Amino acid sequence: MTEFVPFYPPRLKKPPYIWRRLWLARRNFLEIWEDKDFELDFSSARLFARRAFVCNSPESVQFAFNTHNSSFERKSPQMRYALGPLLGDGLFISDGETWRRRRRIIAPLIHVSRLADWAPTMVETAMEWRDRWASMGGGQTINALQEMGQLTAEIICRTIFGRQLGREYAYQIVDAFSEYQRAIGQIDLISLLGLPDWLPRQYGSAVRRSVRRINEVLDQIIGNYGRQRGQDEGTVIGQLLDARDPETGEALDATGLRNETAVLLMAGHETTANLLAWTWYLLSQAPEVEARLHAEIDSVLRGNLPTLADVPRLTYTRAVLDETLRLYPPVPILSREALSAEVFRGKCIPKGSLVLVVPWLLHRHRKLWEKPDHFIPERFLSEGGLPQSKFAYVPFSIGPRICAGLSFGQAEATFCLATLAQQFRLRLEPGRQIRPVARLTLRPEGGLYMQVHRRDPAEFANEWTGTAARYCPVVHG
Repeated sequence: MTEFVPFYPPRLKKPPYIWRRLWLARRNFLEIWEDKDFELDFSSARLFARRAFVCNSPESVQFAFNTHNSSFERKSPQMRYALGPLLGDGLFISDGETWRRRRRIIAPLIHVSRLADWAPTMVETAMEWRDRWASMGGGQTINALQEMGQLTAEIICRTIFGRQLGREYAYQIVDAFSEYQRAIGQIDLISLLGLPDWLPRQYGSAVRRSVRRINEVLDQIIGNYGRQRGQDEGTVIGQLLDARDPETGEALDATGLRNETAVLLMAGHETTANLLAWTWYLLSQAPEVEARLHAEIDSVLRGNLPTLADVPRLTYTRAVLDETLRLYPPVPILSREALSAEVFRGKCIPKGSLVLVVPWLLHRHRKLWEKPDHFIPERFLSEGGLPQSKFAYVPFSIGPRICAGLSFGQAEATFCLATLAQQFRLRLEPGRQIRPVARLTLRPEGGLYMQVHRRDPAEFANEWTGTAARYCPVVHG
């Protein structure tokens, strides 16, 4: 059995002082957790004027994000502070009536029923990336995180606007959002000190510069669409312009249109890009998993490009992606603010408290998962040993605020992985140590530099015999 020991932040053996915890959080949210947190069910701590409650069991997650969601539907002040300059009152961070009105408009436009329309675009774009990689020659080093970001940004733009974004614009968006994540503050001291939300937050020049870069691209592609409207029927942006709230009949105003476009473009490309990047990393360290993946792709696709009809048959491909999401959830901390006081198992959750569901903890919970730090895609197959509750696995959140683009992202990741893995293997550049860092999303710190190698399908013909795969464990160091 091959063992893979990745580097990730060591777990604290004892609780740090509050100032050290805040310092760690500013650097990397993954570093603030104690070893015991990976088996606690429900816990709380005081952060200056606020109390923070961590829901780390299926029951507590269901309580906060499902059965009592109305009390916890508002995103935390930190989340609103961190994403407000970029997304305004967009669906991802809005709440109350604004969120409900936007959800009624947006959800039908990106519903799973539309995948048949988008699948060819996803595959076509992935094929272009495949052809470009083929032209580079064997052993070329790429930043897989950046490559996947540009690929998914291009897919989002073609499905939203019906036209190519182009590598220049894709690079600008990916690079600017990376800069934004590095620069934005990770702690909102104003809210932790109990000061009112209306007090202005100060943003540094790097944040303002990256927002300006993203907005310039958004304005240009929205403007281009407006000038050429009618040439691309059926695009999401066209339907967004024409959409009306089914309850009120109201359309989005100009600000709402821009903010929701920003949500679709930024959130839509970032989470899938991170998922694909982490998948390439794990596959490069798990040769037996990679061999079984290749065998399935070869057997199902037989050298052809994937179609929507192939997706249900790519069961192991989907299991690899699901297991990657378990180990490296794109948004590792889901934070809310209590709008009213609640009681869970006899413990009062006061109004104004922070309520956290932390997939980084929940997905590695020692009481919920067998070998929680191991990379075992087989657990997501029919014979696997998944927890009984769906509330133990929440990579896209859960409940009323579950990601509206869930089906889009899953299909996109499957198409991209299957298309590229048909012809390529990625190998970590020698000497590279991968360190996950959580700011707004969970990324490999400093990028993910990997070498692209052409794959000869005949080379793998006998690697997978059809017997039960031995899994490659990811052992906590």
